Amino acid sequence: MGLSNLGIFHTAIGVIAIVAAVAGFIRNGKIDLSQLTGKIYFYLTLITSLTALGLSKQGGFNPGHIFALFIVVLILVAFFLYSKRKENNSARYFENALLTFSFFLSLVPTVNETFTRVPIGHPLAKAPTDPIVGQTLLVLFVLFVIGSVFQFRKQRRISKLV
Repeated sequence: MGLSNLGIFHTAIGVIAIVAAVAGFIRNGKIDLSQLTGKIYFYLTLITSLTALGLSKQGGFNPGHIFALFIVVLILVAFFLYSKRKENNSARYFENALLTFSFFLSLVPTVNETFTRVPIGHPLAKAPTDPIVGQTLLVLFVLFVIGSVFQFRKQRRISKLV
């Protein structure tokens, strides 16, 4: 598998962040920064994205680093909306969308790295371009779209009540 100590730390923290997000989706229908699962997702995704900057198969700055920085921007803007725009119901739509999109984007390298490494010795995919990676990402994208519509509708109901 060939992971460095930073790679092992990055992977462990990233898996915990993903589990926290899934728990938040199940419990609250979204990544809710006021809940423990949302806080875990936010902080561990921040750490995961920043540690990704120290990882590189190709050496030097690469598209994966840009991806990580984009995820950082998404979660920081969502956190800003959460903390500074508490009374603004329309900010909740953007907050939810940004956090959900950051989660989806986090799954892209997760699927790629997992499928090209596991099981050890005979990975599911030989390269990120293998069909199984693309098909899995397509399924995740469809789930992202469905989940986003669900969140939008749920937030609209909440906003009408307030």
